[in-house]
Amino acid sequence: MTTTELIETETATDVVNPAISESKKESKSCENCHQELNGPFCASCGQSSDSTLKYFWLVIMHLLDDIFSFDSRASRTIWPLITRPAFLTNEYFAGRRVHYVPPLRLYLFISIVFFITLKFFIASDDANSIDINGNQEVVTQVKAHIKQLKTKQNSLQESSLESTQTLDEITRLNEELAKFSNYFADLNREYTSGQNKQLIKITREMVELEFDKADEGLSSKKQERFESLIEKRLKLISGGIISEELTIANNEDGSLSFEFLSKEQNKKLNEFTEELKEKGEKAFNSDTGPLMEQVIGKLPQLMFILLPLFAVLLKVMFIFSKRLYMEHLTVALHSHSFIFITVLLFEMLDLLEDYLAETSPTIASFSGVVAGGLLVWIPIYLFLMQKRVYKQGKFFTFVKFSIIGILYILMIGVTAIVAMVWGIMGT
Repeated sequence: MTTTELIETETATDVVNPAISESKKESKSCENCHQELNGPFCASCGQSSDSTLKYFWLVIMHLLDDIFSFDSRASRTIWPLITRPAFLTNEYFAGRRVHYVPPLRLYLFISIVFFITLKFFIASDDANSIDINGNQEVVTQVKAHIKQLKTKQNSLQESSLESTQTLDEITRLNEELAKFSNYFADLNREYTSGQNKQLIKITREMVELEFDKADEGLSSKKQERFESLIEKRLKLISGGIISEELTIANNEDGSLSFEFLSKEQNKKLNEFTEELKEKGEKAFNSDTGPLMEQVIGKLPQLMFILLPLFAVLLKVMFIFSKRLYMEHLTVALHSHSFIFITVLLFEMLDLLEDYLAETSPTIASFSGVVAGGLLVWIPIYLFLMQKRVYKQGKFFTFVKFSIIGILYILMIGVTAIVAMVWGIMGT
């Protein structure tokens, strides 16, 4: 066949089947080894044919999809995670995985959302705790007491009796009114600066002691505490700063040392504790918001250490279950994902209850009941999860569940201390 005939044959083929012609035009070569590509990956070196140079929003969408699996699997995963203990874990062990978000991706998604929103909830609680939770009742009591004092004062002033006893009582009422009016003003200060926070807390405790004193008198210990609060309050009002001293020591001279450490190591330890005390006093005696942000920022990193340790604990406690370590790690990932999302829902309902407390008390009350139910559901869920995954009797599961719970609380406590120290050193 001549060259002319070959060209005519290819042209005829292109006319008959334009798809073949188009594929020829679009055929690409590997950018790494320059071999012809016949699919999404190079048959020679294995490099993907998909370019990494894309529009930024496409890169973000791919990243979100890889990490969070934002598809129909999410809707099939979240509901069983909350309502069906061990369902997702057993499905994963049985090999039915394609319909659900993988455990690690699920944990990453929920933990990121949880720790981001936790900062918001803590900031909200910190700003409103005095006004809404602890302070409101005291403010109401002070208002009622001021009203009662004014009623007595007006009654005595309108009286025609002008005895020494009456005048003394009016003087006492005036002093009491002035004192409680000052309390009321302090309790209603704007809860923003660290100094105002300290003053409000001191005033609240003083008012509680004032009412105890009026009802049944104060014990010597309470009286001593009351006098100490008076000094602190006067110092704050006059513009002074109250410094709560931190103590980190196990020796009478105020130093910290351990026998298993060398003299040089103990010296470095004391240098570290001195720096920690200095930064801690500064953080706790001012606005604690930045410190809490630092602490919360450290928790996700520490949780990545705690998760494998929790899986080791499960491995030890259920050593005769013949399950692999990765299976215990899957239980840990699903357990923590459930705890995070449940606590997140609790915080949202608690916030809704506070928001609707005055406008819609019925809905607020219902939100409070549901929020309380969620907290009760956490230990029940985790117990059922361990029972259904490891398939042991109720008694043995309960014993192991209790031991695991106690040890895990200790682990959480150590994690919180590490996060606090890390946060203080970072402020």
